[in-house]
Amino acid sequence: MDKQVEFLVKLRDGCQMIADAANEYIDLMAPLEAKEKTQAAAVQEATFTTLRFESQQGAKLGAFEVAHKQNNLQDKWQSAYNILRNNNATIKDRYHGDAYQYSYWLFVEDKIYRQKLKPKT
Repeated sequence: MDKQVEFLVKLRDGCQMIADAANEYIDLMAPLEAKEKTQAAAVQEATFTTLRFESQQGAKLGAFEVAHKQNNLQDKWQSAYNILRNNNATIKDRYHGDAYQYSYWLFVEDKIYRQKLKPKT
């Protein structure tokens, strides 16, 4: 049974790597209009809210939260991480959708950051 699970995990991870590589290649070839549409159609925030975040406080950044890879379920964390990586989510170009409560980004490997969005006025 363990060998079957191990096989399926490796198969899933391999397929995810293929999908990630294909998405990166598509992004390189896609016209600017298509890229803007892709960014506008963000995944549901539940992809990220299922992760376990820990509160942090920074001098410049203020209150924010961090999800550590080792403190979360591998598949859920990896899925969220891949979305942020594929969208080049950085602190200056954070990932979020129209109805999101938080913005998300990557900075240090094996960590996902988020910060509460300011209300729209």
